[in-house]
Amino acid sequence: MPATAPTARRAPRPRLFTPPGVYRPQADTRLLAAALDREELAPGTAVMEIGTGTGALALRAAGRGARVTGVDISWAAVAAAYVNALRRRLRVRVLHGDFAARTRGQRFDLVLANPPYVPSPEPRTPTRGPARAWDAGPTGRLVIDRICELASALLRPGGVLLLVHSGLCGPQTTVRHLERSGLSARIVQRAAVPWGPVLRSRRAWLESQGLAEAGGVWEELVIIRARCP
Repeated sequence: MPATAPTARRAPRPRLFTPPGVYRPQADTRLLAAALDREELAPGTAVMEIGTGTGALALRAAGRGARVTGVDISWAAVAAAYVNALRRRLRVRVLHGDFAARTRGQRFDLVLANPPYVPSPEPRTPTRGPARAWDAGPTGRLVIDRICELASALLRPGGVLLLVHSGLCGPQTTVRHLERSGLSARIVQRAAVPWGPVLRSRRAWLESQGLAEAGGVWEELVIIRARCP
């Protein structure tokens, strides 16, 4: 009988290291990952991820040959992204601090952002704890608006911003804000996901603010794609 050549098997990727206090990839991460997969990434494409967390999206881009920078204000997230890059043998530059300050003077072909966007009764974003990954002030827009204001300065000509956030905090407001900054912007994807524990714990407050319908159990997530001329 002819010999059968052994089938090469790709080793399974290590699971993402997610220490306490670091945002675990969820539905919004998966939605943004799908949008990333639709973008053309040539080898050496300059990519920046705002709020990299575990580095899940940064690693996805690096695996396609992009030159990736991930930035996060959480030291735990920076450590997690660094460890995950080592474990997957991918090159990702991971920086701690404010995304604008740490990348001042640099421009990118693609910027990814899954920012805090959950409306909160607190007037400011938290300075510590896991809620830094989701709480974004009474309208949920404290971080989103800042990204919109700075996006044009972060992108090279022809560069693209992919931004995911909740329908609770005004996707059309984001589109208009990006357009006022000189970008062309549109919603390219929507998905409905069940309310998680944070939204459920704030149901009465969200309804009182007119941010959610009474008895709502589904949250709309959107992907906004903005392009620099």
